[in-house]
Amino acid sequence: MTTQVAPVPLTCGDGARAIAFDAGRAIDLRTFTRQVRALAATLPHARHAINLCEDRYRYLVAFCAAAVRGQTTLMPASRAPAMIEQVLAQYPDAYCITDVELSPAPPHCVRMLATLDELDGEPLMLEDEWRVAIGFTSGSTGQPRPYDKTWRSFRTSTAQNLAALDGLLSANGVTHVIATVPPQHMYGMEMTVLLPLLGQVSVHSARPLFPADVVRALCDAPSPPLLVTTPVHLRALVASDLPLPPLAGIVSATAPLPPELAAQAEARFGCEVREVFGSTETCVFARRRTARDDAWTPLPGVRLAPQPDGTAVHAPHLREPVVLADLMDVHADGRFELRGRNADLLDIAGKRASLGDLTRKLLAVPGVEDGVVFQLDAEDAIGVRRIAALVVAPRLEEGDILHALRQHLDPVFLPRPLRRVASLPRNETGKLPRQALEALLHGPAPLPVG
Repeated sequence: MTTQVAPVPLTCGDGARAIAFDAGRAIDLRTFTRQVRALAATLPHARHAINLCEDRYRYLVAFCAAAVRGQTTLMPASRAPAMIEQVLAQYPDAYCITDVELSPAPPHCVRMLATLDELDGEPLMLEDEWRVAIGFTSGSTGQPRPYDKTWRSFRTSTAQNLAALDGLLSANGVTHVIATVPPQHMYGMEMTVLLPLLGQVSVHSARPLFPADVVRALCDAPSPPLLVTTPVHLRALVASDLPLPPLAGIVSATAPLPPELAAQAEARFGCEVREVFGSTETCVFARRRTARDDAWTPLPGVRLAPQPDGTAVHAPHLREPVVLADLMDVHADGRFELRGRNADLLDIAGKRASLGDLTRKLLAVPGVEDGVVFQLDAEDAIGVRRIAALVVAPRLEEGDILHALRQHLDPVFLPRPLRRVASLPRNETGKLPRQALEALLHGPAPLPVG
């Protein structure tokens, strides 16, 4: 006899709890559920949806409406038209939903109404084993790979994220979250979609990018908010010298956070900066206070097992261990230190280094505002793949930067070519697509010193 499993709630808390807010309003859970029901009733018949909503609250509504309609949200590695077309080709029954006019508009695109309708009904429930989302890896080491996310796995990983943010979340009220990352990214999904659904969290509907916009959004919060961001956005905020209101804390992910930047942010903003570690494949599984700790602390129930080609992650929300390409030194107490990725390790003339460490040394040069060190695909005359660097440093000559690097690097690891540029081609989560780096390296002549 088959055992029937009862559906579980899609949200937590009473109807008066605020799930989202902006400069002029707070939206309670009761209104949210009515709008989800109304939108779900209008969605096309399909198995998959790509949620392209810009407004974070509307993303929340559309994500939940698709889920209660029995549809799976596809999460491409980026919202670039070519990437959307690629995913639509893989899932021909999918449609796109948006809250803004897109140009060019993808095929099978549904635009939400300017004003959301509301519909009364039963509480929103969902089958625990329903595949609510499919996340795609960035494809930096090959073709993007899909990873299924069930509602059970999301609920379990969210409980771990609440533990990861212990001490930064309000102990007896709602925590207000402002984020610079999009909800379409797995980090954004975890911190700005799942936390408001399953925790005492209310999220700002906007996604501010520039420091002045971030400050305005922070000022909209009725209590000290939690800022969810990335190293590139945090660096810009620290450099801006803009005054910030009191913060509950800062959370960072998507790229390694330099300890120096974490310490500067803590001193400047008077709060803890907590870095979380995860991936599309695993979701968040570790945390650390980067200004003070080198080692990462795994979240409850997480265990790491080093392997020759990477590290296996065992976690309560994973059906089976996931092997990441990251190389880690695991301590006896379970904490670990990251040693880089197989693809980032360099071995030149019998000497070893990592691209990540070389980039950190580049960013530490006074006058360097942004930069990256990467290895070229083509080999030189003696069969060695050269190291290149792109640097944002308006007041420095390229020779000045190389001179500073010589004080800290073995000559075989000095990047050649090193090129100054106006800005790096970062995507919306601060990552640097390899093809864009190559194109910029071989583009027009470098900038004059300002």
